[in-house]
Amino acid sequence: MKNTIKNSKKGILLVIMFTTMLSFANNASLFNIKNEAKRTSLTLLNVKQGNLLSVKDVNGIVLYKESMQKSGNYTKGFDLTALPDGSYIFELDKDMEINTIPFTVKSNIVLFDKEKETTIYKPMFVVKDNVVMLTKLALNEAPCHIKIYFLGDHGEELMHAETVANTKTITKAYKLAGLKYGGYKIVCNSDGREFTKAINI
Repeated sequence: MKNTIKNSKKGILLVIMFTTMLSFANNASLFNIKNEAKRTSLTLLNVKQGNLLSVKDVNGIVLYKESMQKSGNYTKGFDLTALPDGSYIFELDKDMEINTIPFTVKSNIVLFDKEKETTIYKPMFVVKDNVVMLTKLALNEAPCHIKIYFLGDHGEELMHAETVANTKTITKAYKLAGLKYGGYKIVCNSDGREFTKAINI
């Protein structure tokens, strides 16, 4: 598949949005942790209704899940000492990013490591005139594996695959015109996560 570079208002808007996100990427934490004897108080700042908070173990198994019921600041107490010894994360899944807050439990003691907090930026997809633009922040320059599938009567057919690495801002455009008409699926794997976008032309 031939990559297409296309200047458009939407493409420029995407670059502006990602530049703004990059400028705030190193700002202060968007949450506060307060540890007491058997209670950990978690405060999340500026959440939006529908954001998803989870507690996961080292294998990614969800132990707790809650959807934010309203926008603003969120505070809740958790008894994390009841968890078996091991490594865990709080994960806040937002519109454009996923924030992870790692912690460990050992002998009923809960420890948070601010150095290991991460923010994973989700890819943005814009479709216009049979051109798909994919933009993603990758501040750690993690590789992004991109695959485009045609969804036909006989299953998924791989149309294009590539890996983009060693860059903090990934911007790609794919022209689907001239290929098969129907449904497509774009899969972006990065930072151990998979993001998909279904489109029709």
